[in-house]
Amino acid sequence: MLTSITSFFEKCLKPSNDDTADTATDKLHLACAALLIELSVADHERTEEETRTLRKILRETFHLQDKQLEDLLDLAHQEARSATSLYQFTSLINAGYGYEQKIRLLKHMWEVAYADGRVDRYEDHMIRKVADLLYLSHNDFIRMKLASKPA
Repeated sequence: MLTSITSFFEKCLKPSNDDTADTATDKLHLACAALLIELSVADHERTEEETRTLRKILRETFHLQDKQLEDLLDLAHQEARSATSLYQFTSLINAGYGYEQKIRLLKHMWEVAYADGRVDRYEDHMIRKVADLLYLSHNDFIRMKLASKPA
C-alpha cells in the first residue's frame, strides 16, 4: 500500500522539471483542496456548512467551473484518504506559494473550521500544524483565526 501511495504522490503531486505552468498550478490547487478536505473531517464529522464553505472557497479562489470543481474535489478526496502526512501537501505549497498566498490559505482553513459554528480542538491543532509547516508565525496563526471568526 505504501508503494501505491508513493507512486500516486510522485505522479500527481511531486513537482518535476517538465511541469508546465498549468500542471504546477493544478498540483497546488490539489494540495490546497486536500488540506481543506482533511480539515473538514479533522473533527471526525463533516457538516453541510463545512462542505458548502469548502466548495465556495475552492470555486472562488481557483476560479473553477462546476465540472472542474467536482474533478478537483474527487482528486483531493482520493489524495487526502491516501496521505500519510501533511508534509507532502505543505512542501508543494512552500515551493509554489509566497507569503500572501500561504496567509490566504490559512485564512481559508479557519473559514472551513468556523463554518459549523465552532472550532474543534482537532481542527485547531491541524491548522496550527499546517501553519508551522508553511513557516508562518504564531502571530499569523492568531491574526487569521481572529480575522475569520464570525461576528
